[in-house]
Amino acid sequence: MSVPEEDVFGLLRAGLAAGAYPRLRGLLAGLRDADLQRAGRLLARLDPAEVLREHPGTPVVKVAVTGHGTLSALVPALTVQAARHGLLLRPHVSAFDSWIFELSDPGSGLYAADGDLTLCVLDPFVVFDEVPVPWGPADVERVLGEKLATLERLVKTFDAAGRGGVLVLNTIPLPRRWSAQLVDLRSRAELGAVWREANARLLRLAGASVAVVDLDPLLAEGVPVTDPRLSAYAKEHLSAELIAGYAREVVHLARGGAGRTKKALVVDLDETLWGGVLSEDGVDGIEIGEGYRGEAFAAFQRVVKQIGSQGVILAVASKNDAEPVAQALRERDGMVLREEDFVRVTANWRPKHENLTELAAALNIGVDSLVFADDSPFECGLVGRQLPDVAVVRLDEEPALHIERLLADGWFDVREVTAEDRARTSRYRDELVRADFREGFTSVDDYLAELDIRVDLAVPSDREVPRVSQLTLRTNQFNLTTHRLQPAEVSAWIADPAGLVLRIASSDRFGENGLVGAVFARWEEKVLRIDNIVLSCRVFSRGIEQTCLAAVLAHARAEGASAVTGDYRATAKNAMVRDFYPRHGFVRLDDGDGSAASFRLDLHASPDADGTGGTEGTGAAGGTGGTGTGGTRATDGTGFPAHVQLTTTLSGVPR
Repeated sequence: MSVPEEDVFGLLRAGLAAGAYPRLRGLLAGLRDADLQRAGRLLARLDPAEVLREHPGTPVVKVAVTGHGTLSALVPALTVQAARHGLLLRPHVSAFDSWIFELSDPGSGLYAADGDLTLCVLDPFVVFDEVPVPWGPADVERVLGEKLATLERLVKTFDAAGRGGVLVLNTIPLPRRWSAQLVDLRSRAELGAVWREANARLLRLAGASVAVVDLDPLLAEGVPVTDPRLSAYAKEHLSAELIAGYAREVVHLARGGAGRTKKALVVDLDETLWGGVLSEDGVDGIEIGEGYRGEAFAAFQRVVKQIGSQGVILAVASKNDAEPVAQALRERDGMVLREEDFVRVTANWRPKHENLTELAAALNIGVDSLVFADDSPFECGLVGRQLPDVAVVRLDEEPALHIERLLADGWFDVREVTAEDRARTSRYRDELVRADFREGFTSVDDYLAELDIRVDLAVPSDREVPRVSQLTLRTNQFNLTTHRLQPAEVSAWIADPAGLVLRIASSDRFGENGLVGAVFARWEEKVLRIDNIVLSCRVFSRGIEQTCLAAVLAHARAEGASAVTGDYRATAKNAMVRDFYPRHGFVRLDDGDGSAASFRLDLHASPDADGTGGTEGTGAAGGTGGTGTGGTRATDGTGFPAHVQLTTTLSGVPR
């Protein structure tokens, strides 16, 4: 059966969606909310197993759902939002109004679903079903207090169950149908205060294993709380529009947990950051800061700067001459963003998809980490066709709408912004300086020797745990098993007497790189099993990975281990580390197909005292899947690269 490629509804109705699943992301991107709801109802009929048979590499997000009312609209809404971001939903929905029972029993079906996200959807009837008639604000305050106490107890139960994943709660909206039942304004004000105080308490439950979706911003944009008929007859107490907005926010969380949060925002200039065309209007003629359009562009620049201050890399890709662009960014009055806010300003007349590809390569990130915002339908269309993994934000001639369009999909949403995030722009700018420095050397060995690399290994402190978690969630290339860990799971691993978690920090002649990696291992009798090693794309191929492995092996030997084992699980992004263990003397234990493998190094048989299996002189950088550290470089005889200084040993780390 022939269906036009652009006809998403035709694909869904014809039963061709499984085979076309990767294409759905692009096809769904331009749909209006009503059409998305319709597509979601069709997509929810799709068997996830069928998609995985056709596309086994599709990232799966397991979502367990419970709540107070009927939630029939939620699964389609989650399904279509997941598809929009290239994810595949595996839902589990609990029985009607079973949320307290399910969350209080670690043996329940909700816990057995082992969701990456566990949603407990709260609505106003959670409270008003238990308020007497007649009632006053004091009655509502009492019931709210009881419900919050229950939720706090359930959060502790969820934490203690140690299943991993994140429990997602939401603020509870207050529809006018209840406040209007109080005929005096003083009582209404008291009810509003009580309700808002309860929601504030609910928001403060957010923590290592709990996220809270605030519904107030959605309601402030005019989304109705409820459909009175569906609420009365079907017990669907939240409107389809509100459920759709909630699902969008939830999938932003899921996207981050699947390692798909974007890292860089690349913006156009003309009619994007300022009004007018620089090459025609000149530096003094562009609109910025003055007049109604100029004020709108300045407001958009403030938002871009705000995003950049929280760890999002900012860059420019503009069809312009370089010198006028530099002059405008340096000198033009009213400009909020200046040259120093961007890691790179690219102004030339080449196709923008080529500039984006080169930017990603220079930053050592994938093009799928980029968000591109431009007012030109031609440029957006070209980038979308040539680089389908780039998220394209289509702006237009109305600058007042730029902010809403940029923020609509929460491309950069994370659970928590860390100190490392706030320093990211300056560190990536330093990385470009390192690249320029490298151009002055004829060999990688000489470059690395002059770089003066220092590595610090230690058990993470409490304040470092969120960053360690973030590395597992966001690192895709140097990530041996892609085990995504939430902060609570990292803390539990550290607290486990058999666990070993080490954070990796590094610096060099250009300054601090910060916390750039982590090692996760576990003792199993006399064997240390390395579950995962993650390392930021900013710093691999410099010997840091080999230094860390050598230190871990030396520690294992000092603790009396007979062997160290390690695992590798293939993904679409981590092929560069598939031979990490073999290159360092480990022997493969299985004869699998390469998608998952286990390796072992017998320490008593290892030719190196500290156990890297005689790897000196292995692999020129860039020629062995990215884990080499430089041609025929020497080691110091213990397996540690000679050009890397390990500033902290593991002698004090308890077994």
